[in-house]
Amino acid sequence: MKLIHALQFAFIGVSFSFLAQTTNIEGSKYKFTEIVKLPCTAVQSQGKSSTCWSFSALSFFESELYRMGIKDVAPLSEMYVVRKAYELKAEKFIRMDGKINFGEGGAFHDIPLVIRKFGIVPYAVYTGFPGVRYESSDFTADGGLKSDAKPINHGELYKDINSFMQEMLNQLSNENGIDMGWKRNFSKKLDSYLGEDVSEFEWNGTKYTPKSYATSLRLDMDNYVSLTSFTNHPMYQKCMLEIPDNWAWGESYNVGLDDLMETAVSALKNGYTLAWGADVSEKGFSFKNGIAIVPKDESTIAVVGKDSKGFNDAGADRSSSAFLNPVEELKITPELRQLAYDNKTTTDDHGMHIVGLFQDQKGVNYFLVKNSWGTNNLPKGFLYVSENYFKYKTINLYLHKNAIPQEIKNKLK
Repeated sequence: MKLIHALQFAFIGVSFSFLAQTTNIEGSKYKFTEIVKLPCTAVQSQGKSSTCWSFSALSFFESELYRMGIKDVAPLSEMYVVRKAYELKAEKFIRMDGKINFGEGGAFHDIPLVIRKFGIVPYAVYTGFPGVRYESSDFTADGGLKSDAKPINHGELYKDINSFMQEMLNQLSNENGIDMGWKRNFSKKLDSYLGEDVSEFEWNGTKYTPKSYATSLRLDMDNYVSLTSFTNHPMYQKCMLEIPDNWAWGESYNVGLDDLMETAVSALKNGYTLAWGADVSEKGFSFKNGIAIVPKDESTIAVVGKDSKGFNDAGADRSSSAFLNPVEELKITPELRQLAYDNKTTTDDHGMHIVGLFQDQKGVNYFLVKNSWGTNNLPKGFLYVSENYFKYKTINLYLHKNAIPQEIKNKLK
């Protein structure tokens, strides 16, 4: 999963006042009626990085803090998670003789892995820019930065550390093996691009380590699970998501497609948001138009340009009357979904955060999705995703286990 743009904190308060307009773009005939919308932190932009998995998962955990009754949620540091995940990824890459993916992407499982092993820090403490940090006083009352944040660009970072890891692989054929100083040298490279690692810090007058700060948040990582739905694995059992960015080999529960949809709707109605891994390369996914659909007739959609390699911005320009007028969508079955997964027309592109449920004038469910590509669309960084698109292109959901309906839990034993 991947993400991007200039980092911003245009904090969206719990009222979501901008959603008083219930359409996706100016001139659209789509009319969305709110069923539920849940609080979340600011819409951000990943800049030129492929770290959507960190942005979306931490946004999800920030909404969990709201759900737990915390009123003033300090945004968590995506780049601290990225840094520590790179350390773990590099170590596994060497142990596996380079036979796993060493890339910018990741999966939702990476966040609990990092928090359990290292902890977490506020964004203000670890911004991902050497020498740049903030205090709580640097934020406005609604959570926005009082000054502009620097844009993110990880092009050189990844190029440098990937080259370093390839050099380390070449040492594996040495008679004396690999130089054990490699971890220290790798860490120095991360220091130079992201800032020095954090061992302790002060926040709002209290001293913390990353682990003690994680403890103070009262987020129990054992409460969170991943759900998926593919027929190449047994139903209602654990399976491993077979995607390149699942370098940590995290497991998911495999459920029926209807149960996946029921879980998403039930979770939202009961106050739980969802981290959403999905394919966003489809013609019907248009961030600019604030909507994602699966038109039965895709020929109405014109695509100009190409999506970015990391799917970290709005990509190719998509235009169609289908983005302005409700159209008949493709009926999604488990067989059709599986075929797209097997023939690689469904790919693991992007991580986002589902924070609401709406219905259009035809009674079709749409999920309100918080993205990390900035706020340059009418829903200000959000988009409406149809239930058909969700059924077709979901890779997995990450959620609190109590958000799963009891009858589905029973199937999972």
